[in-house]
Amino acid sequence: MNWTLAENNWAQFQGTVKARWLKLDAEQLRAIAGKRASLLSAIQEVYGINRGEAEREIRAFEERNRNYQPK
Repeated sequence: MNWTLAENNWAQFQGTVKARWLKLDAEQLRAIAGKRASLLSAIQEVYGINRGEAEREIRAFEERNRNYQPK
């Protein structure tokens, strides 16, 4: 998955992120602004998991969305 593409189209892509991580609220999604490192930190904080576990979740998410293209 191309994070630059996701970042540049964050308004559209954040719905995909929200669908996967339901506990992230609108303010957190705005703060993430398409930055992978910010998403990683937010997942750790909101879900109470360690960095390695959050990284695995993001990698799985990237794999599922590897063909993402903005509309």
